[in-house]
Amino acid sequence: MDASFGSFAAFWPFYLREHARPATRVIHVAGTWGGVLLLLAGLTLGPWWLVLLAPLLGYGCAWLSHLLVERNRPATFRHPAWSLRGDLRMAWLAATGRLGAELRRHGL
Repeated sequence: MDASFGSFAAFWPFYLREHARPATRVIHVAGTWGGVLLLLAGLTLGPWWLVLLAPLLGYGCAWLSHLLVERNRPATFRHPAWSLRGDLRMAWLAATGRLGAELRRHGL
């Protein structure tokens, strides 16, 4: 758990603000889903190197989006556990069509 936030609920609005630009979110979500698919493929089909590629794809896309689009420091460096949870939540909300409503709810 991250000591600087009392709960994931307190971290979540911060996470969303760190991903304010739509292009950042698109690249993030693509990297997250790509990483999840590589991880699942590696675990179920057997090529171990797919498991190793999963975090490289996921974090690589995320970090590049922060560097090139959002121009901020990835939350992963300061809040690794909750940042991963935020990535997965944002990817799920995007996949289920609920990310826009969540952003509006937080004033973004």
